[in-house]
Amino acid sequence: MPEGHTIHRLAEDCAAAFAGTTVRVTSPQGKFSDGAALLTGTVLRTADAHGKHLFLGFGGDGEPADWVHIHLGLFGKVTFGATTGDPPQPPPPTDTVRLRLANATTWFDLRGPTTCALVTPPEKQAVHDRLGPDPLRPHDADPDAAYARVSRSRTTIAALLMDQKVVSGVGNVYRAEVLFRHGIDPYRPGRSLTRAEWDALWQDLTELMREGVRLNRIDTVRPEHTPEAMGRPPRVDDHGGEVYVYRRAGLPCHLCGDEVRTAGLAARNLFWCPTCQRS
Repeated sequence: MPEGHTIHRLAEDCAAAFAGTTVRVTSPQGKFSDGAALLTGTVLRTADAHGKHLFLGFGGDGEPADWVHIHLGLFGKVTFGATTGDPPQPPPPTDTVRLRLANATTWFDLRGPTTCALVTPPEKQAVHDRLGPDPLRPHDADPDAAYARVSRSRTTIAALLMDQKVVSGVGNVYRAEVLFRHGIDPYRPGRSLTRAEWDALWQDLTELMREGVRLNRIDTVRPEHTPEAMGRPPRVDDHGGEVYVYRRAGLPCHLCGDEVRTAGLAARNLFWCPTCQRS
């Protein structure tokens, strides 16, 4: 499942391609036909992201009157491309495309999302209200609210970081990597974290995820631990990016040489170094 930086990057890309333009909206698959019929020929005003949720705002005078709420889930995919020809047209869609947007220069195809629904502004706000603060939303992110939940909980910090009601947008990679970077045992209960430890985690997540938006990939190793600095081979993985422990089970830790461990936690595989992340 894409992590929050991917969705924020999608919001930026959608805004750059479509904001302020009249958009043709279709649903070749047919599952969003009613919504597409209402939106086609209107102006896409803006794009917004909160955690793993993407919102595309249409119509209205300034403030959008309607929003398309998208959650990619495990199988959702987005494709962008340039329109071609005279007049400019996108290529013929496949019958798996749930939502297609197109204007004079760009097309956007959405396939296989968990959610693709037309919602009103109050319904959009209800989604925000049930999500935890997102480190990539500086105008309304509240690390104090997140810490209030963390500091009362006996649940492991690894599970809390994956709970979208506590912190929104953090996925399995950022969870494993930020805990390693701060030497925190993933099995520590949330209430054992000091405020200083939480503030450091939050700040680091903010910086790492912003860099993820910029690069459109996850890199978590510090400059002194890059392959070039350490004289080690670069990571070869379809997720890309240099990491400390994520998907490195059984391999030596870059820092101490101990074997990276893995175990199931919160329905996902957890990765950590038992030496660098002692209780």
